[in-house]
Amino acid sequence: MTLGLEVIAEARRWIGTPYLHQASVRGAGTDCLGLLRGVWRAVLGDEPEPMPAYTEDWAEPSKDEVLLAAARRWLREKPDGQPAVGDVLLFRMREGSIAKHLGLLSEIGPHHRFIHAYTGHGVIESSLSVPWERRIAARFAFPEGTK
Repeated sequence: MTLGLEVIAEARRWIGTPYLHQASVRGAGTDCLGLLRGVWRAVLGDEPEPMPAYTEDWAEPSKDEVLLAAARRWLREKPDGQPAVGDVLLFRMREGSIAKHLGLLSEIGPHHRFIHAYTGHGVIESSLSVPWERRIAARFAFPEGTK
């Protein structure tokens, strides 16, 4: 099984987990970052750095790209035109705002899909519709050979 398929198999185990800010416990509660952290732990082992507390606004007032900077430290940045199952997608929820949401690309083809923890819905698998696609700020892959 490829790393991307392993990532998505684990992410699908989280579907139905309720949304809970700053949590990362499959079945009990998670936010979008918690989902990524939980998948990392299951697939790669220990998390690469301690997780500091963060607010729900993700540093929007200061315009600090906290999530994007962390992704660049621990994941492999990819060009936009090469989607692959297991990619980590970072989203800007509003034009001109910081990246503060993420999901995992679960299917590619005519109808891309992604798994994410979404306020009010928990962990779900959604269509990567045009409104979601245009919010993508960056695309990353999990690092190879880290387990």
